[in-house]
Amino acid sequence: MVTIHLKYEIDTERLEEFEEYGRRWIRLVDRFGGTHHGFFLPSEGDSDIAYALFSFPTLAAYEQYRLDSATDPECRAAYELARETRCIKRYERRFLRPLQP
Repeated sequence: MVTIHLKYEIDTERLEEFEEYGRRWIRLVDRFGGTHHGFFLPSEGDSDIAYALFSFPTLAAYEQYRLDSATDPECRAAYELARETRCIKRYERRFLRPLQP
């Protein structure tokens, strides 16, 4: 299993738009065979940082998702929402693996 950890720097004036972006991706990742663990939005402390976590069974499955999502109309619309609203200032992506006992 591979888990993707995304750290977003967001525009707090556009939090509603970012929430809509997140809702779309939760559904889309699940549709493409992944498991979305949710978006985690600012509550207290840093007010412009949000996180998302989602997993795929293998790195190959994640790579296939990346290829397929690049041409999917709903995925492209989600990217376009973020681009048009500028709700995301920047993001970082990390690949993690769970430690098994």
